Amino acid sequence: MGLREKFETKIKSKELEIQELESRIREAKSYLQALHDSIKILPREEKVTSGSNSIENMLRPNSSIYKTYELLKKVGRPLRLEEILKGIGKGISKKERVSLSGSLGWYVRKEEIFTRPAPNTFGLIGMENTEEPPEDFGISFDAVKEEDVPF
Repeated sequence: MGLREKFETKIKSKELEIQELESRIREAKSYLQALHDSIKILPREEKVTSGSNSIENMLRPNSSIYKTYELLKKVGRPLRLEEILKGIGKGISKKERVSLSGSLGWYVRKEEIFTRPAPNTFGLIGMENTEEPPEDFGISFDAVKEEDVPF
């Protein structure tokens, strides 16, 4: 066997090895694509809604959103947009209102961190709207006679 034949044998051997590796790469890419397709049909995992450390890690420190989160956590109730802007030290210009409202709205749509219990009012997920009804709301039981109650 001559030198040329040895080279040709090595070339064929290497070409076969390359074909096997390319075949393995195609299989790996197919497998990866199947994993991506499978993850798309799975239900989304629960959003981060509690545990202040995890939420605080999601938000960039000293951003308007972070300051809003801290303010709402401190106050403990939903606030109107104007109150939030005052509370975080921003102006109440249209530009500021639109900017913060849009950012908070993004989290509301994704159902993460913030809620919108009323127009232009934002709170935190899990936060109850603690507004009390007015004093004259409903029936005064003092004015109702026992014989008027049907049960």
